[in-house]
Amino acid sequence: MSYPVAKGSLQALNSEQLSAQVDLGHLNIETTEDLEGTSGFLGQPRAKESLEFGIAMRGSGYNLYVMGESGTGRQSLVSKYVKDLADSQPSPNEWAYINNFDNPREPMTLELPSARGDDLLKAINAFIGDLMDTFPAAFENPTYQRKRSAIDKDFNQKYDAAMAIVERFANQHEVAVVADSNTVMLLPVIEGKALDETEFAQLPEELRLEFQRRINDIEEYLSEQLLELPTWRRTNSEQLRQLNIETVQQAIKPLLKELEVKYQSQLSVLRYLRAVKTHLPELILDLFAEELGIEVRSDQERKQTLQTYLRPNLLTQHEMNGGAPVVYEMLPTYQNLFGRIEYATQQGIPVTNFQLIRPGSLLKANGGYLILDAEKLLIEPFAWDALKLALKTKQVKMESPFLDVSLMHTITLSPMSIPLNVKVILIGSRDIYYQLQEWDPEFNELFRVPVDFDNFIPRSLETVDNLILRIKAYGEDKGLRPLTVAALERLIAFSLREAEHQSRLSAQVIKVFKVFAEADFLCRHQDDRHIDVYHIDRALNAADYRNGRIADQMMLEIQEGTILIDTEGERVGCVNGLTVMEVGESRFGSPARITATVHVGAKGVVDIEREVELGQAIHSKGMMILSGFLGHEFGRNFPLTLSAHITMEQSYGHIDGDSATVAEYCALLSSIAQVPVKQSLAITGSMNQLGEVQAVGGVNEKIEGYFKLCELRGLTGQQGVIIPADNLKHLMLKQNVIEAVRNGQFAIYAVGHVYQAMELLTAKTQGTADANGNFAEGTLNGLAQKALKQLFDHYQETDEGDE
Repeated sequence: MSYPVAKGSLQALNSEQLSAQVDLGHLNIETTEDLEGTSGFLGQPRAKESLEFGIAMRGSGYNLYVMGESGTGRQSLVSKYVKDLADSQPSPNEWAYINNFDNPREPMTLELPSARGDDLLKAINAFIGDLMDTFPAAFENPTYQRKRSAIDKDFNQKYDAAMAIVERFANQHEVAVVADSNTVMLLPVIEGKALDETEFAQLPEELRLEFQRRINDIEEYLSEQLLELPTWRRTNSEQLRQLNIETVQQAIKPLLKELEVKYQSQLSVLRYLRAVKTHLPELILDLFAEELGIEVRSDQERKQTLQTYLRPNLLTQHEMNGGAPVVYEMLPTYQNLFGRIEYATQQGIPVTNFQLIRPGSLLKANGGYLILDAEKLLIEPFAWDALKLALKTKQVKMESPFLDVSLMHTITLSPMSIPLNVKVILIGSRDIYYQLQEWDPEFNELFRVPVDFDNFIPRSLETVDNLILRIKAYGEDKGLRPLTVAALERLIAFSLREAEHQSRLSAQVIKVFKVFAEADFLCRHQDDRHIDVYHIDRALNAADYRNGRIADQMMLEIQEGTILIDTEGERVGCVNGLTVMEVGESRFGSPARITATVHVGAKGVVDIEREVELGQAIHSKGMMILSGFLGHEFGRNFPLTLSAHITMEQSYGHIDGDSATVAEYCALLSSIAQVPVKQSLAITGSMNQLGEVQAVGGVNEKIEGYFKLCELRGLTGQQGVIIPADNLKHLMLKQNVIEAVRNGQFAIYAVGHVYQAMELLTAKTQGTADANGNFAEGTLNGLAQKALKQLFDHYQETDEGDE
C-alpha cells in the first residue's frame, strides 16, 4: 500500500501560489474619480432572481424573507432594488381618520386619491376660517334680530297678560305686585304706600296676619295664572333654537356647497361633507349662541374646537408621481408598526380623540413595501402575532394591547380598520428562518419567498468591476477621498482573503467599506489627496494591532517559555499543530503542541480531551477516524493491542474541530515507531479513514501565526508549515510571509495524504506492504508495524502470566 501523489507534493510552494494576483490594469484609470457607471446587484444571482419573483408576484402570502450573513449588504441592496422598482409604480391612495359624529369613540376612515389629502386639509382650514368670519355675525343680522324679537314678543305678551290679571286681583286686596327680572314680590299697601319688611314688622299682629293671608291667596292665584309659563318658555326656547339652526344652516349652505362642487367626484369626501352639514349647526350653536352657555370662549378656543371637530387626521401622504412607498422600520415595536393613540390631560384626566391617532409603519407603507429586521421583530411583545394577523386579514386595526394591564386611560378609541395592501420583507439570519419554518406553521403561509444571499461572490471581471463601483459609490456617499488603482487592488485582495478563497469575493462588503473609511482617516491625517496602497496597509495593520492583544499575549507566553513550543530540533511523539481562535473581531492563529504516548495495554487510542470532557463532538469524531485508519493500516495480520494517549498540551478550554487529526496521527505514529519528528515544521489538516488529507478553515491565520513565532525567534530557512493540498485555493497570505517564502527563509508544503506529511516530518518513506501485508524494514510503516507487533506480544505474555 502506498499513498497517492497526485494531490500533493514534497516540494515547497512557490511565492506565486500563496496569494491571488489582482491586476486592475483593464480599468485604464488612475483613481476612482475616473470611473464611470453605477453599481448593480453584486453577484448573488439566486437572491436577485428570488427577489424579482417575490416583488413581482401578487397574491396573498407572497411576502419575502431575506437571509444571509450580516454585513453582506442585504438591507442596502434590497432597499435600493425595491426603491428603484417602487419609483416606477403608481402612488397609492391616502388615508385619514375623520370624526364619527354619532359615536366619537369609533373614528371613521376616509380614503383619498394620491396627493389630495393636503388639498383637503387646506380646504377644511379655509372652511373653518369662513365659519369664524360668518359667526357670530350671522346672529347680528337684522332679519335674524327681527325674527328673534317676534318670538320674544309673543312670550312677553303672554307673560304680561297673566301678570296684569294678577295685579288687578292683588290691587283689590290692597297688595302691590313688584316684578324684578324673574322675581315677583307681593307687598302690603296702606294708604297707597307699599310697605317694606321693616314697616311691615311694625304693624299690629292682627293686621300682619290679615295681610299674610291675603298674600297667600294672591300667590295661589299667581300660580294658577302662570301655570303654563314652563310651556311658554319651552316653546320660546324651541322657536329660538329652530331659528338659530335655520340661521346656521342658511349661513353654512353656500360654504359647504363650494366644497361639494370641488369634491363632487370623490364620493368618500361627499359623504363626509354631508355628515358635517348635518351635525355642524349644533356645534356652532354651542360655540357662538350666547344664551346657550355662560362661559365666554375666545376666538382661538372656538377655532381650535372647530379644527378638532372637523379636520381630517391625515395619516399618510404621497406625492402624485412619487411611486409606491418603501419604509424601513428600524425598531419594529407594536406601536411603531401599528401606530398609537396619544392622550392629552384635561384637569388631570387623560383624554383623547381621533386627532391624536398616530400612524405606524404598516400604514405608511400601505400600497408599497415594508422592510423589517426579523430578530428585532420577534423579540418585541405582541408585534409578530399582530403582524401575522394583519397580513392574513389584510386589515390594520389600531388598538393598544397594553391597555389591559393599565388603569391610566379612562377614555379609549376603537378606530375603524383600514384595508392593508403591503409587501413585507423580513431580513434576518438563516437560523431564524429555519426555526420559524419548523415552529410557526403560519410563517410558511405568509412568507413564501426565501431570498438567500450567499456568503461569497464568484470572482470574475464583472463582479470585481461591480464591487469597485460599489466601493466608489460608498466613498462618494460618505465623502471619502478617491482611491488609487493600487489601493483598489489591495481592497480586492482583502475581500478575497475575507472569503478565504482565491476565486471568491467576500459577500460581506461592509468589511471592505470599513477598511476604506479607516484608510481615508489616515489619508486626511497626512493631508494626501488620494488613498494609496500605503494607507490601506496602515489601516489593516492598525486594525490588527487594536484587536491583537490576546494574540500578542499568547505569543509572548510562547517566547517566555510559559507555553512550550519548539521550532528547531527533533522529538519523538511531539508535533506542532496549528489552531485558529476567534475573539470578537480578532481572528488569529497559534501553534499548539500535540503529544502522543504509547505503552503496553489494550485501551486503544485514548483522547485525553474527550476523557476530561473538553473535547467536543467533531474533535472526538476526528480521533475515532484516526483510530480507524491506524487499524486499517496495521491491524490486518494481528490485532492492535496497545494503550495510546493523545492530547493537545497546555489547552485548558473546550476543543472542537478535526483540523488537528493529521498532526495527532503523525504524533501517534512517531511515538509508536519511535521516529523523531522535526520541530521546525508545523502542520494542520483533517483526514479520512483512508489517510487522505482534507481541507480545513483558517489556513491563512494558522500559517501566519506560526510564521510570526518563527520570525520572532529568527528565521532559519528550515521552518515551515504543512497544509492540505485542497487548501491551496484558500491561500491569501500577508506580504511578509510571501516575501520570506520567496527569499527561502520559510517554506509551505501542500500534501494530499498523511504519509506525505510524515515523510516531510521524519524524512522517512512510508514503505510498501508485500503480499503478506508486511512493510519493508527501515521504512516508517515497517518500524511502526514492528513496534505494534512487539506491543501485542508483550501484552499476550502479560495476559498469559496473569492467568
